[in-house]
Amino acid sequence: MPARASSPIPSALEQLGSPTDPLTSSNVADLRRFLILIADPRDARGLRYPALALLCAAASAVLTGARSLIAISEWITDAPQHVLSVLGFAADPLTGLRPVPHAATVRRLLQRVDGDALDARQDFGRGISRWSR
Repeated sequence: MPARASSPIPSALEQLGSPTDPLTSSNVADLRRFLILIADPRDARGLRYPALALLCAAASAVLTGARSLIAISEWITDAPQHVLSVLGFAADPLTGLRPVPHAATVRRLLQRVDGDALDARQDFGRGISRWSR
């Protein structure tokens, strides 16, 4: 379904540049610099996916329009392998593919992340705009 004329999506896409003019590290914010400060609330036993990769993937999904836990999980599932690599997901040593977490894994982490820790970082949003200049 095409976007309505009043949709903010086309104007936002124009700010990203063209496919022939790729983004560089000097003009994008690195969410990892901010999300690495959030403590992993999970028990260290049995961890398969790093919290940082999951948080980066969830933030990326929300930034691209995901509005629910289901949408976030679907975005992660549909992400290309090179995107999963950039987000920090490790490749399986046997297949070379980067497996994606089950929706329940993403949901459990996001439910347990300390929201107060995110709120306490008053400069979180302002920091992103500073880094992206």
